[in-house]
Amino acid sequence: MDSKPRVLVIGLDPYRVPGPWDPEPVATGIQAGMAEFAAHGVGAETCLVGLDGSDDIEAVVTAALSARPWECVVVGGGIRRSEEHFETIINLIRRHAPDAAIAFNHTPGDIYNAAARRLG
Repeated sequence: MDSKPRVLVIGLDPYRVPGPWDPEPVATGIQAGMAEFAAHGVGAETCLVGLDGSDDIEAVVTAALSARPWECVVVGGGIRRSEEHFETIINLIRRHAPDAAIAFNHTPGDIYNAAARRLG
């Protein structure tokens, strides 16, 4: 089993998204999606950022992207809902992980499938 991280999952930390909503289903979905990587022997890490003002999103994502070479970066749906954040993340990936494939998941539990489409 290759536990070396090959996939970086960038998304929103459901516990740090403002508003009256229940973050548990999303958090559970992310955990389930990440467990799929382990079940398939694919190393993966998350980079979850908050929208509550506690993160410098660009700095946090840059650090994660620069930590090691990535084969694939999955950009979560929460990030994609904000044009500003989406543009920033895509440009950071191009700059700091230019050889990585970029994937988009449909649901939090679909993270592995999104990456698997790009990992071949």
